[in-house]
Amino acid sequence: QVQLLESGGGSLQSGGSLRLSCKTNAWIYSSYCMGWYRQAPVKDREAVAAIESDNTSAYADFAKGRFTNSQDKGRNRLFLQLDRLQPEDTAMYVCAVAPGWLSPATRLHERHYHSWGQGMPVTVSS
Repeated sequence: QVQLLESGGGSLQSGGSLRLSCKTNAWIYSSYCMGWYRQAPVKDREAVAAIESDNTSAYADFAKGRFTNSQDKGRNRLFLQLDRLQPEDTAMYVCAVAPGWLSPATRLHERHYHSWGQGMPVTVSS
């Protein structure tokens, strides 16, 4: 059973930074992809970023240049660094895991992700 527990959310002003953390046991799979998603009020859930077990990363267009994936397998942690945050980044952020390797074209497709954390809020004020 995959376990996921997020932390690191909070409230801040535009231009600020946060580092989100997801504690996970995704290493039980020989290969996997860890994904970050977010959902704002009255909006659908959308992909943010993903990282494979070999550290290959993918990002949504709005995240490129501002958000950065990383993982520490020895500490069972996935990280998402959020820089230069803007009000439109306000949302609940959730980590998820997809067993197996995903092609670059499908790495952000949510149908591959079978296990989800409970999420944590990020609120950015202008």
